[in-house]
Formats: sequence, structure tokens, C-alpha cells
Amino acid sequence: VQLSDALGEGGVWPGGGSNPPAGGAVWPGGNPAQPTWPGQGGPQNPAQPTWPGQGGPPAQPTWPGQGGPQNPAQPTWPGQGGPQNPAQPTWPGGAGAPAQPTWPGPGGPGGLPNGVFDKLLITVKGTVKPHANTFTINIKSSHDLAFHFNVRFNEGGHKVIVRNSEISKKWGKEERGGAFPFVQGQPFEMKVLCTSAAYRVAVNGSHLLEYQHRVKDLRSINLLSIYKDVTLTSVLVDRLP
Repeated sequence: VQLSDALGEGGVWPGGGSNPPAGGAVWPGGNPAQPTWPGQGGPQNPAQPTWPGQGGPPAQPTWPGQGGPQNPAQPTWPGQGGPQNPAQPTWPGGAGAPAQPTWPGPGGPGGLPNGVFDKLLITVKGTVKPHANTFTINIKSSHDLAFHFNVRFNEGGHKVIVRNSEISKKWGKEERGGAFPFVQGQPFEMKVLCTSAAYRVAVNGSHLLEYQHRVKDLRSINLLSIYKDVTLTSVLVDRLP
């Protein structure tokens, strides 16, 4: 399978293309059995939960975790705390250090409940914060970090994307170099196509890099973590036909 299969014309699917592949639900919001995220519930889908913390209209979701007075029952995440545990807020439904939030949780809606497998496609849309220093996307198991994708805007005056794995609590050899497509204050779309051999990454419709699997038990890799200087718009998990 090629990453170009996921990009289509202009590299816009899923989430904006006219010809999404048949089979497999586009999440969030493409499968009534799945909760919608973020902000696709409300009056149009009253049976669907909207989470986390959406006090505003559905078109303006607040993520991560800005529950506030309009939604006092929603937890705030990260580092905004609440009356029960201000130092260690949980979002959604699981403990986690504020510096390492897991999005959204093991085996749950939007996680990777079937692990990593050939033709799995993860699409992340968001905007880099204006004065961003770094942001990270991790694909991991409960024990090992399979794919660490760390974007650094100023490492000794240089911009670099560092890739690595942490297995049995030991970091491996870093992979560096290549293009740097991210711009502070600008939106981006990143696609990660998982194959039986590697993760293939494209950003804004162009192939960026390939990272060979170091954690071989792909089915154990069921967590997706995104944090630091980025504001997410959507995260879609699907499977190419």
C-alpha cells in the first residue's frame, strides 16, 4: 500500500475530499455507533456524546478541555484541574501526567483498539501555535513507544523533526533530517499510513518520511498521544480499502 492512496487528488481525504474510500468508518462523526469528536453532537445528533467540555456551539469545539462554567461537569485538560483533583486532572476517564496526555485513551473511541495493522490511516489536522517551540505525536503500546514524532522549531537555531522509539524504557537511535513542512501559526494536515513494515508520513499532501517498525508486535500498539504547542482540529482513524 502506498501513502499516495490516502492522499488522493490534492491530498485532501479524509475530511475534505470528494472520494473517500469505501469501507471503514471515518471517525469522528462518520459512524453513528461511535461518539463524535469534537463538537459534532448537540441538536443534530442528540444521542451522540460531545466530549470533552463543549460549552459553545458545535462549530466551535473547545479542545482540549475548556469546560468552564457552561459545562461544569466536563473535566478540564491538561493542567486546569477541578475540585476533585486539581493537580492531576483526568481526561477523558483516565489518569495521566499533564505533560503526557493520551489521546483519548486505550482501546476507547478514537484510540487504536485493533492495534496497528497494514493500511491503517491516521489523519491529524490542527494549527501550530504562533510561538510554538515543539509538539509531539506518539504512537505507542502500554509498555513501549513505537513511533515518537517530535517537531522542534528551535534546536540550537535549527528546525528539525526527530523520530525515535523507546523500548523497555530505553531510547533507540534517533532519526533526523529531511524537510520541515510545519510553520508557526499555520494549519497543517498530517497523514500517517501504517504498513506491515513502516509508518509512512505525509504533511499537507506531500510525502515527508518513512519510519521502519521497531516494535514488532503491531497489535499491541493501541495508543495515540498528541501534545505540546499545537491546537487540534480533528483526528481521524480509518483503514484504506
